[in-house]
Amino acid sequence: MNEGFRASSERPTGGADGGRVLPGFPGIVDADPVGPLWRGAQLFRAVSYCYALGFHIAVNDDLTHSGVAWALFGVLTVVTAACGVGYYRGFARTRYWVAGEITVVVALMLSTMLVADDHWALGNQTWPTTLWATNAMISAALLWGPWSGIETGLVIGASSTIVKGTFDPNLGRNATIIVIVAAGLAVGIAGSTARRLHETLSAAERRAAAAEERERLARQVHDGVLQTLAYIAKHGREIGGPSTRLAELAGEQERALRMMIADIGEADTQIVAVADDAAGDTDTVDLTVVLRGLAADDVSVSAPGTPVPVGREVAGELRAALTNAIANTRTHAGPGARSYVLLEDLDDEVVVSVRDDGVGIEPGRLEQARRDGRMGVSKSIVGRIEALGGRVLLVSSPGAGTEWEWTVDRGMS
Repeated sequence: MNEGFRASSERPTGGADGGRVLPGFPGIVDADPVGPLWRGAQLFRAVSYCYALGFHIAVNDDLTHSGVAWALFGVLTVVTAACGVGYYRGFARTRYWVAGEITVVVALMLSTMLVADDHWALGNQTWPTTLWATNAMISAALLWGPWSGIETGLVIGASSTIVKGTFDPNLGRNATIIVIVAAGLAVGIAGSTARRLHETLSAAERRAAAAEERERLARQVHDGVLQTLAYIAKHGREIGGPSTRLAELAGEQERALRMMIADIGEADTQIVAVADDAAGDTDTVDLTVVLRGLAADDVSVSAPGTPVPVGREVAGELRAALTNAIANTRTHAGPGARSYVLLEDLDDEVVVSVRDDGVGIEPGRLEQARRDGRMGVSKSIVGRIEALGGRVLLVSSPGAGTEWEWTVDRGMS
């Protein structure tokens, strides 16, 4: 089933994602952003068929094989009906169907040499008519864009030239090919524009939904977990004794949780902004731009001079993991410690490393933190990378700083 349409037994007027129920087909919702253009093109197809039928009736007696011509016109009728219904409902909006239509159109045009003599072919258009053949150009332009519309228009023009056996370079006297090519360009641009507008609207809807979810989560966390942690941190210190250690742990978790909530919002906003600039492809972002946004007085970022495209989820998780690693450096690596981020592009994978020149990590410290219930490193860093199917390498020793290396797939389908 083509992704541009789907079955539905709900909503008589539209879908939640912008799809529209097709007139005359109450069970089908068309979610294709170019759907209205496809449906409008089928009206042109019906008009061009009527014109082709009238032309065929008028010239059939002049053809050398009128019976064969009528049989071929039957093929034209079947193709018109199948394409009209298929494109209108959406299931035929595929490269195979459109390629098949173009092939049939060219074959029917060339069949003029079979049913008519050279004199008739030279003085007339091909028997299916140029107007009807233009439908194939429209389909190609809507599916693949303006360049495909132009190329298909040129193929139609070349087929007409082959039938006539001669090419008239005087385009001022015979501007048919110019009109066809210009129409292919215009229709293709209209289809591409509709898709870009749809992507922009979808990105805006995703941003709004993400912001709403962040606000809901922040309210829940603030009203429950954060207040509880803050209460423990405050009163644990007041009680003293063994409660002091509990207060320290609660304070650390409160700060980590607040940072996580802030990081999610900041990362999502930046990644969406980068994606919106990526030629309408909101599922792919340039990781170099995302990571350079982390540069600061105590953070140096080195990245390739060319874009490193990765999936949106990969970019978000890498940025969040880096943010946590840098925060750990600022908190635990000692005064004046700096972080150095390096991005490497390895074809199907990317490698992100971050090291600091701080005091390093004592042996067994991370394992002890995990046993104590402090899951910052294991969840916010290691867990994120492993969730992406990536590999994590940690190198650290007292007095020698700490270095993380993460290797992940690009995450692009």
